[in-house]
Amino acid sequence: MVKSDSATGVKLCLVVDDSRVVRKVARRILEDLGFEVAEAGDGAEALAWVRTAMPDVVLLDWNMPVMNGIEFLRRLRQEPGGEAPKVIFCSVENDLDRIRQALDEGACEYIMKPFDGDIVASKLMLAGAL
Repeated sequence: MVKSDSATGVKLCLVVDDSRVVRKVARRILEDLGFEVAEAGDGAEALAWVRTAMPDVVLLDWNMPVMNGIEFLRRLRQEPGGEAPKVIFCSVENDLDRIRQALDEGACEYIMKPFDGDIVASKLMLAGAL
């Protein structure tokens, strides 16, 4: 079940990254693709956020203070409705074991930083979120 604003059909994407610059770049790209965007600076903040409003998509960094991306993903999937969001990791982590771990934990796709609008759009399409 994908939650979106049924009146407008707008989907919500939560961008979780400890870099304000990365969140700003991702926000611009996602808004250009028609998403409503919310932001969190770490996994703990993101977990609190999803307990209030479950997003359709999560763009998730791996390395963050307080709670890293993989721990957030594990906890998200345990939340009521937490199996629904399409999770796309967006990280500088390029080790194949790490990428495999993210996908095994429930991520749909994986984007390497730096990224651009074309890459984000293509990964969102592959994940079935566009």
